[in-house]
Amino acid sequence: MEREAGKNQGKTAADERDARLKAALKANLARRKGQAKARASTDGAPAPEGSPQGGSDAGEG
Repeated sequence: MEREAGKNQGKTAADERDARLKAALKANLARRKGQAKARASTDGAPAPEGSPQGGSDAGEG
């Protein structure tokens, strides 16, 4: 297997840092969008009985 030696040549430490930050930001944004979408889909639906979101501990124990 050949290594891509020319891939990182010419990049400065600042360029590599910027690339890492850009990738992390993109992943974070995608994760947060997924969380917001999941919350939005569950906000309108009533919580199932016995779930912690129901607010009562009736029937447990």
